[in-house]
Amino acid sequence: MVLAGGMRIRSALAVLALSLCFPFFSTTAALADFRVCNATQSLVGVGIGYRAKAGWVTEGWWHIEGSTCKTLIEGPLSSRFYYLYAEDAERGGRWDGPINMCVAEKEFKIAGVNDCVARGFQRAGFQEYDTGEQASWMVQLTDEPATDGAAAVTGTPPQ
Repeated sequence: MVLAGGMRIRSALAVLALSLCFPFFSTTAALADFRVCNATQSLVGVGIGYRAKAGWVTEGWWHIEGSTCKTLIEGPLSSRFYYLYAEDAERGGRWDGPINMCVAEKEFKIAGVNDCVARGFQRAGFQEYDTGEQASWMVQLTDEPATDGAAAVTGTPPQ
């Protein structure tokens, strides 16, 4: 019995020593991603656009409940600019911008941003976010515009 207990202690000490020597195995490492937080009380549908190696891509819909966040892109961001469009599924409002891209009625991943209607899609205005080449970015959707007159969508590197 002493031998078994001693073996367990030595095994635990070995694991502890390895975790101190190799901290990159830690499961608490910071995650890099593009997240959208819905600060409203309504369900929101979100689409994202970005430039991939093969060209422009739009994807959606992510359904984000009120007062929750969702990760749209997991891992370090590969583009500097991302584009976002969102619709309030309950009250009919939207968060949009001046950059036209393609969306669809149901879940979608669309290559290209030209001739949306001719290709059977809808056209929507997306808001551009310059992430400054940060590895992570968060956009918060709110009910009210910011006090400085800016749009009701804000984007920041996560804290």
